[in-house]
Amino acid sequence: MTTVAATIGTTDTHCPYCALQCGMRLTGTVVAPRDFPTNRGGLCQKGWTAATLLDSPSRLTTPLVRVDGELRPASWDRALDLVANRIIDLQAGHGRDAVAVFGGGGLTNEKAYLLGKFARVALGTSQIDYNGRFCMSSAAAAGTRAFGMDRGLPFPVEDLRNANAVLLVGGNPAETMPPFVQHLRGAELIVVDPRRSATAELATLHLQPAPGTDLALALGILHAVVADGHLRHDYLATRTTGFDDVWRIAAAWWPERAERVTGVAAADQRAAAAMLAAAGDAYVLTARGTEQHARGADMVSAWINLALALGLPGTPGSGFGCLTGQGNGQGGREHGQKADQLPGYRKLDDPAARAHVAAVWGVDPDDLPGPGRSAYELLDSAPKGLLVFGSNVVVSAPHASRIAARLSDVDLLVVADVVMSETAAIADVVLPVTQWAEEDGTMTNLEGRVLLRRKAVTAPAGVRTDLEVLRGLAFRLGQPEERFPVEAEQVFDELRLASAGGIADYAGVSYDRLRAGEALHWPVPSTDHPGTPRAFLDGFAFPDGRARFATVDHSGPAEPPDDEFPLQATTGRVLQHYQSGAQTRLVPELMAAVPELYVEVHPDTAARAGVVDGDLADVTSRRGTVRARVRCVPTIRVDLVFLPFHFPGDARANLLTNPALDPTSRMPEFKVCAVRLEATS
Repeated sequence: MTTVAATIGTTDTHCPYCALQCGMRLTGTVVAPRDFPTNRGGLCQKGWTAATLLDSPSRLTTPLVRVDGELRPASWDRALDLVANRIIDLQAGHGRDAVAVFGGGGLTNEKAYLLGKFARVALGTSQIDYNGRFCMSSAAAAGTRAFGMDRGLPFPVEDLRNANAVLLVGGNPAETMPPFVQHLRGAELIVVDPRRSATAELATLHLQPAPGTDLALALGILHAVVADGHLRHDYLATRTTGFDDVWRIAAAWWPERAERVTGVAAADQRAAAAMLAAAGDAYVLTARGTEQHARGADMVSAWINLALALGLPGTPGSGFGCLTGQGNGQGGREHGQKADQLPGYRKLDDPAARAHVAAVWGVDPDDLPGPGRSAYELLDSAPKGLLVFGSNVVVSAPHASRIAARLSDVDLLVVADVVMSETAAIADVVLPVTQWAEEDGTMTNLEGRVLLRRKAVTAPAGVRTDLEVLRGLAFRLGQPEERFPVEAEQVFDELRLASAGGIADYAGVSYDRLRAGEALHWPVPSTDHPGTPRAFLDGFAFPDGRARFATVDHSGPAEPPDDEFPLQATTGRVLQHYQSGAQTRLVPELMAAVPELYVEVHPDTAARAGVVDGDLADVTSRRGTVRARVRCVPTIRVDLVFLPFHFPGDARANLLTNPALDPTSRMPEFKVCAVRLEATS
């Protein structure tokens, strides 16, 4: 049944998609851009069509319960009673950790916070993680290791407009967040990407390494920085520690050696070093292409090492940053839905952190569970019960066929979502929840700025907020209702208390300040504090104020090509779709633009496989096969194929991907796996 969004008025709000969080104005289902610092009046195609789902016939509006193999409508009381009673039975028979929670990087700060509290207090389980583990975990680990703090961009996006040079590693914002590109227009742009992406087309210098060799490339450029006299000795002496150990490794990675491993010409490596050193104001930025590897944290550390050698982080007009992907990828990992963290970016195994948060929650710190499994490991463990909020893991998880099979072994699968995602379709209980424009809540964008996303339309009858769902379940599990508030502002005020004194300190942020239009970048430790738009100017987040170099070396992808699988596959996003595509595939304009899975290949590679442009071809890895439409692209490497990961069923690119995990971040190796290309039989 088609729902009709009831207009509240014209509301200034933010786009529901990526972490750029573009400013927009919404009147009913009519979107207009507004002049906000991140997008300066621009929107991408997804942003322009963002309101389509507000009155979509695909919208979920009533709870569904599986009966005799079919999902059938049910009342809210019946659905919540069923879920709570099954949780009680499962935990009574198998222990608290038998029930797990999986969250999402698109949830508001309030939802992420209350979800973590629900898992650890109402369920008493250690088993909670979220899909941000698949997005920013390697960058977060590397940033924390180097700077003592993880904030994607520790400076405002607009600072990039004054840069003279920008090195962008593994990112394609021209398609993934187009309004961001305007901030790069004045700089010499160096792009590291094995594809000639839309962003690489804008570059002054495009470095095109073999997939999985970014660390060797970073070492080669670092060697050139030192050998060619660009090392910032003064900065190293006063603001860093550990360079000598790093140089012992980089000294062996002269650019010619790195060229043999990466395929990037030694002359281009030296040119990149010279461009960054000569720029004066320069930035190094990383994104998923260099992070989603089984050594992703070390790869990001290698690029941080390069930035530190050039004296960029914490220097006015220069810096290092990571482009956060999901809408609340930054805030989502700060407030408690990550397996090892408590609100305020506190560590779950820190006794002082546990005591502080437990006091806010009114519980005994000894009753809080310890750290749990990371995202892939949690899903692969097939818990007896699993509650999923804001994620479509059947499409988005690596080795997707295995994860789908493991979910079939779960006794109780509950999914709270806006539409019937592929994960919701296999659930035992589906709970329809409000979406972005139907509720108040805060988001934290890629620059650490806390934003108020305002309610603009009335939700359809029968839909509840995630906060209401969590309270309803918590009450049925024996918790006092007041412990789980349902008003977003009330939840946020509690979040402020829980985060106070932590690395991500929101104590001084309030809805009133956000309504007044204040630009508040965390940390904001008090109500009279102006926020911290530029971190690290006075020192890094270690007791001695110095950044740490990380001793990392190249080891290559977990699954190199061989005679059986001679090519390498990499995955990514396209302009018109977002993440698993559960929402964008329901927007006719976006589906008309990109309606099916395709595979980019070099014409010579296609010819060797016996296919031509427009043919269907099979791409096979050790884990599965997908069938995709061939697109011949002369600029792609001959040893590489590229597939977008937005499509369901047998078109899931993640049927191919390797779940090998980074030992530090537990990030799966999405960005490279060994495959072969074959004509369809």
